[in-house]
Amino acid sequence: MKDVVLTERGPKPIGPYSQAIKSGGFLFASGQVALDPRSNEFLAGDIRQQTERVLENVKAILEAGGANLHHVVKTTVFLKDMNDFAAMNEVYGKYFSAAPPARSTVQVARLPKDALVEIEVIASL
Repeated sequence: MKDVVLTERGPKPIGPYSQAIKSGGFLFASGQVALDPRSNEFLAGDIRQQTERVLENVKAILEAGGANLHHVVKTTVFLKDMNDFAAMNEVYGKYFSAAPPARSTVQVARLPKDALVEIEVIASL
């Protein structure tokens, strides 16, 4: 059994997927890139700007699903360039300062919209 989470405060899906799914006491949020939720236009800023936009999108989707950043137990960060790790990590740390979740970070060949960063999360409800 699963419940679809959809909010206007997060970017509309650009493919056949849900913003998030609630199932079994968890919320599984799809990977987010730096899309403006009002216009669904891509924010082509630097890694710091994109990471902030991504995490604001994640926050909005979590809230729509009845959770917040404190409920996040696992994140996966996909970077276009591992040389951006320190700058991404600086912004990320502002959002996950207390009891940060488990995390994996990997460099990938390419991301949707040629984004610099994509982040997906799993939250416990």
